[in-house]
Amino acid sequence: MNSRERFLAACARRPLGRPPVWIMRQAGRYLPEYRELKSKHGFLGMVRTPELAAEVTLQPVRRFALDAAILFSDILVVPEALGQGYRFRDEGGIAMEYRLDSRAQIDALAPGCEAPAKLQYVGQALKLLRRELAGTKALLGFGGSPWTLATYMVEGGSSEDFSRIKALFYTDRGSFEALMSRLCEALVAYFRMQIDSGADAIQIFDSWGGIIPGVDYEEASLKWVRQIVSALPAGFPVILFAKGTAPQLASQAACGVAAVSLDWTVDLSSAHASLPPGHPVALQGNLDPVLLNTTPQIVRRETSRLLTSMRGRAGHILNLGHGILPEAKIECVEALVDTAVSWT
Repeated sequence: MNSRERFLAACARRPLGRPPVWIMRQAGRYLPEYRELKSKHGFLGMVRTPELAAEVTLQPVRRFALDAAILFSDILVVPEALGQGYRFRDEGGIAMEYRLDSRAQIDALAPGCEAPAKLQYVGQALKLLRRELAGTKALLGFGGSPWTLATYMVEGGSSEDFSRIKALFYTDRGSFEALMSRLCEALVAYFRMQIDSGADAIQIFDSWGGIIPGVDYEEASLKWVRQIVSALPAGFPVILFAKGTAPQLASQAACGVAAVSLDWTVDLSSAHASLPPGHPVALQGNLDPVLLNTTPQIVRRETSRLLTSMRGRAGHILNLGHGILPEAKIECVEALVDTAVSWT
């Protein structure tokens, strides 16, 4: 069984001797080869150039025995395709070109069906990767959830309190739903393009799902994720990662995704035991990213502890509980991956 087969078997919850392993943000600033390429081309230059995006995607796969490669891109390419560009602030965080603060601005966004044409560089990168990987590793595409993208679009970038997007949800539900519908249309078209270009699975990042009051999570976020998943090919594996939403696991398990990725605050084996019998999903995760800033000995110990807790439970994809940090040590990443691939 090669890495791609192992990953897809885990998504289908088939028994495996060991789980597949990949790491969120595995292509990133902790790698010297990434920093070198970024210094020459810049982040957005790498995202928008298929050959560079493919090269960055492959960098961690060449270093480590990972079972999956995830496309190097950014969730904010979708708002950009709708007409709302973005940049990185000098002091850190995201700044959108402008802030959505009226229904007229929402209605003026480009039609969602036009997103694939404006994001052809993503499809081209995936096709390059599909040829390079030759079916040996799983190839993952991704995008942001409608809620998470809407937070950036309405707040005008990174936010500390998310007051504007919450106010829109509570005070102008019509405008909120118009924006979410536009984003759903764009994401469905975008994900279909990724699938047609060779992606084996799609991960939806609902990174800000945890800021929503639990009683409103369904209306603000999950129903839109469900709408997207139902519009994709039947049986195609979709992974939902929603940070800070552990109480919503049962609902997430019932929304049609193949796997739910949990953050590091959750005991994974307990979460697995709590899954509703009628809605089985694979679980992904969920080591604390900070572990990779410590020592290989600690990483091996904690990885082994997680693997032991999940032994015999079909449908586990080993990962972090959030993205790898820039301070991660290469020897710690090696320890994580080597512990996983040698697990018996």
